[in-house]
Amino acid sequence: MAEPDPLATPRIQLAHGGGGTLMQQLIDGELRRLYADPHQVLHDAARLSLPHGRLAFTTDSYVVHPLEFEGGDIGSLAVTGTANDLAMAGARPLVLSLGLILEEGLEIALLRRIVSSLVEAARRCGVSIVTGDTKVVERGKGDGAFLNTSGIGLLQVDDPMDPLAIVPGDQLVVSGDLGRHGVAILAARHGLDLQPPLASDCMPLWPAVEALLAAGVRLHCLRDLTRGGLASALQELAAPNSLELQIEEACLPVAEPVRRTCELLGFDPLHLANEGRFLAVVPEADQERALAVLAPAGGTWIGRVAPGPPRGRVLLRTPFGSERVLIPLSGELLPRIC
Repeated sequence: MAEPDPLATPRIQLAHGGGGTLMQQLIDGELRRLYADPHQVLHDAARLSLPHGRLAFTTDSYVVHPLEFEGGDIGSLAVTGTANDLAMAGARPLVLSLGLILEEGLEIALLRRIVSSLVEAARRCGVSIVTGDTKVVERGKGDGAFLNTSGIGLLQVDDPMDPLAIVPGDQLVVSGDLGRHGVAILAARHGLDLQPPLASDCMPLWPAVEALLAAGVRLHCLRDLTRGGLASALQELAAPNSLELQIEEACLPVAEPVRRTCELLGFDPLHLANEGRFLAVVPEADQERALAVLAPAGGTWIGRVAPGPPRGRVLLRTPFGSERVLIPLSGELLPRIC
């Protein structure tokens, strides 16, 4: 019996925005036609060649619930997330646009906190917000506030850093511990009294990328670990070149509060979102230099790249010596985390 077509439904489901299989099917089935080349490799930012320099351009929208959480809010997410997408393309973030959709009844005091957070996040990321737009919708139609940011950055690398540049023998390094943002959102949404409180990892990534480039590290690919977490990022990188990404489970960095929360609620930190962590794919000869840059902030080696089956796969090696294939989720463990 043929499997049901997930796009046959006349309505979008929450899982279509979750970073998993349904989201990828939605992109491939409905949205790729937006691009001049429907077969192009999709990445976090577009590479542009313009008379004033080689630029990267990206856009993102933010619908996080609740609007404020430990370690950040929708304002810090909007600026930092878009600046980080530029950094993943090897571009120094320069300028952002900002669109706000505000709901009737939103408290002015809350709006002021969000605006203050936007200003502070722009300062931390080294960007300027140069244009914007504001709309207001009826009460009950906007859940407080939705934000959109678009960003332009100046490319600092000559070669594309994307999945097609990854080759067998490359090494996998993450910049810090996993699942922190997802657990922070979960705690804020459901009133969990985590002790000590766990803050989101929302932070700019360009300083770490710039340091890697300054150290002479050849970066074959970078990917920030947002919706779908590390697991989704790995699966997205394995498929285009039919690679097997071999991950050592014992090497995965997970903070104890995140580990405890996941064990209690049945979540997997590999599938939880981060907002200040990235995966770097580097040649084996550059692994030690990459770790010298990232290790002081919690970066660690997690695995290697090998030839794989036609559609690629992610293989997790457990501390007990067994192996299991990491299967992509069809949706998102926690919707609306960014």
